Amino acid sequence: MPFAFLNSLGRIWILLALLLAFPPMAEAGENYIFGGGPAGGTFQFMAAGISLYAPVKKISDFKVEAKASAGSVENLRKVNSGTYAMAVVYSGELYMGRNGLLQDDPTRYENVLAVSYFYGAPAQLIVRKNSGITKPSQLAGLNVGVGNEGSGAYANCERLFSQLDLWGAMHRQPMGYNDAAFAFINNRLDAFWLFVGFPSGAAIMAAENNDIDLLDLYQPAKKNGFFKKYPFFSKVVIPAGTYKGVDRDVESYQDSALWVANKDLPAEVVYRLLSLIYTDEGLAYLRGLKKTAEAMSVKDGVKGIVTPLHPGAIRFWKEKGIM
Repeated sequence: MPFAFLNSLGRIWILLALLLAFPPMAEAGENYIFGGGPAGGTFQFMAAGISLYAPVKKISDFKVEAKASAGSVENLRKVNSGTYAMAVVYSGELYMGRNGLLQDDPTRYENVLAVSYFYGAPAQLIVRKNSGITKPSQLAGLNVGVGNEGSGAYANCERLFSQLDLWGAMHRQPMGYNDAAFAFINNRLDAFWLFVGFPSGAAIMAAENNDIDLLDLYQPAKKNGFFKKYPFFSKVVIPAGTYKGVDRDVESYQDSALWVANKDLPAEVVYRLLSLIYTDEGLAYLRGLKKTAEAMSVKDGVKGIVTPLHPGAIRFWKEKGIM
């Protein structure tokens, strides 16, 4: 019996020695959720695209799983809490959330760190070409799709139309992009708002079933001091021909859609994912899924980021000579 006891004790010491010599990877077997967005939105394409990329799926010690969400604001909150490991969040939301400046929400979301730039997301406001609506002020009293509550689209719609004193004057219909397009096609909406890379699938759907137009948003916003209040937005021009029947350039503004991660996500995980995605093959794959990904490149990897980077991202971008 004493010999058996010592033999068992010896095996325990050997096991402990092996564990100390070869510690398990911190992320071993982990399933990391990547928050995307509503159906039909580019957020979901980005999250799903990364999670389904073959080299990412072949990683043996952790997995990445895309999950649909309401959008940017929900993603910010869930990454901050650790519910999501990563997500797509607008740079403006990240900046405002980190500084306690979100609408009716003084929380400081300081657990969310930037990883990389994805693309510019322009504001787009769809109306019928024969409606007589040529400027935002004419939307008072009309039914307008304003994006899902909890999404960056909704938050940004509220920011603009509050600045224009129209938020309380419209009949607001919170819904996702595809739902809004269907409602517009079926004459249940007079207009609908998008805050997404172009061309948007929802806008394409609307244009195939109606004669549509886009409203110019840059000048109305500028005249009302919008860009002084929200300096992270920048001017963008949506080229003529982006959507069927819209044969002129349309002036608007955009935010930057970013890849973000929880501060406690291991740096090695972020570094390895960036190393797989920001290759010629990885970028070509994403561009094949969604034209919006054409904005992604190594040289623009930290474009539009005005908040702290994740340690894994710092390592990667320094190695690329970007930092």
